[in-house]
Amino acid sequence: MNTLFEEFQEFRKILCICPHCNELVRVSDLHFKLKSAAPRTWLDDYEKRSLVIGGKETKFGEIEEKLREIAKNKGRKAAEKIFNNAISPSFKALKLDPLDVKPILNPVDFVVFKGMNKNDSISDVIFLSKKYNFPTLSLVQSQVETVISKNNYEWQVARIDDKGNIVFE
Repeated sequence: MNTLFEEFQEFRKILCICPHCNELVRVSDLHFKLKSAAPRTWLDDYEKRSLVIGGKETKFGEIEEKLREIAKNKGRKAAEKIFNNAISPSFKALKLDPLDVKPILNPVDFVVFKGMNKNDSISDVIFLSKKYNFPTLSLVQSQVETVISKNNYEWQVARIDDKGNIVFE
């Protein structure tokens, strides 16, 4: 690689006179014109493909947000169906919006952010869990209850962006 650079530097030292305008120019600054088309090289093909791919990336970038929104709505509808089919009858009686219900599974089964989906305002945070006969789980659930009742907690919001990175607010 070093010899290529040295060779280019040598071309800068060689001077010539343009036959059309009689200007003094460096060989490294010459722009050659051929009478016929230059033969195609692999670099020509590569540059052409790069331009095509760049155009496709631009078009995809324009529709990406719409595709994400469509996929999000499809996922929400599917989640609502699954939730309504899988939820126990006692939870159904609470008439909760399935999109307000977030599964945690341990130490509580679900956290409900009531009103989050339809009102853009949360009116209640509800912890839902089935009664289990596991002493360790019952102990942890009672500890969660104690921490909440004593306001001995800190609320932090962490979000996952479109690229999969976790961002704390």
